[in-house]
Amino acid sequence: MSANPEHDVTGDVDFVTESQSAEFQELRKTHRSFVFPMAIFFLVWYFAYVLLADYFHDFMSIKVLGNINMGIVLGLLQFVSTFAITAAYVSFSNKKLDPKATAIRERLEREGVN
Repeated sequence: MSANPEHDVTGDVDFVTESQSAEFQELRKTHRSFVFPMAIFFLVWYFAYVLLADYFHDFMSIKVLGNINMGIVLGLLQFVSTFAITAAYVSFSNKKLDPKATAIRERLEREGVN
């Protein structure tokens, strides 16, 4: 949906052609440059935790503080890393993706109004 309802050009846009435009391809490339490495990082981190929990009981049961052991610490770090990745994506999107997407939207609105 357009940010400006007065310039709704959804009926006038050839979405296949736009998806093949240089601007849109650059937006996709920028998006992928963040998402794929971050997804790989998180999956490796997640599966490392699962493998540690399953096969390295002695390591995971090391006491850190009182009854808090490495398993609990690493498990809580899973949540922390999820929130950190989310915050990093929001920041990346605001700085890199949103300006490019806004430029594409504004161009389409200008072309659709003429």
